[in-house]
Amino acid sequence: MYTVLTYLISLIVIVISVFVTLVFKNELERLFREKRAVAPFHICNVLITLMVSLAGHAVMTVYVVGNEFNLILQLVVHMFMILPIYFLGHLAFEKYKSVYRKYIAAENRKVLVLNEKYIKKKKRLSKLKNYNSISKEK
Repeated sequence: MYTVLTYLISLIVIVISVFVTLVFKNELERLFREKRAVAPFHICNVLITLMVSLAGHAVMTVYVVGNEFNLILQLVVHMFMILPIYFLGHLAFEKYKSVYRKYIAAENRKVLVLNEKYIKKKKRLSKLKNYNSISKEK
């Protein structure tokens, strides 16, 4: 029973960590103006996720359950848990980025097409249509 609880907590930590590291990877790629995914970012993300999940598993195993923590075995088990979750999360994140991209740019950095799905997603409420109309009149 405690083993299932420990792995469930590890799985939750892995999913949260994968999401956070993919968001940071996206921001770093945008900061460095990379057009395609960079392998060192993926490697660092997997290592960060591995460290966080192993730390969570070690805390649950040693302090809550009171069992011995076998590092090599847990390293292999967590890698088999992390890699498919990271791969699926990366695919989902790339699909989300491509669907809700603001615009498509040409090689000379000019905007070619505005994305209709992005415009529909950013639709404001009808109450806010005349929100600042008094200050516009002045």
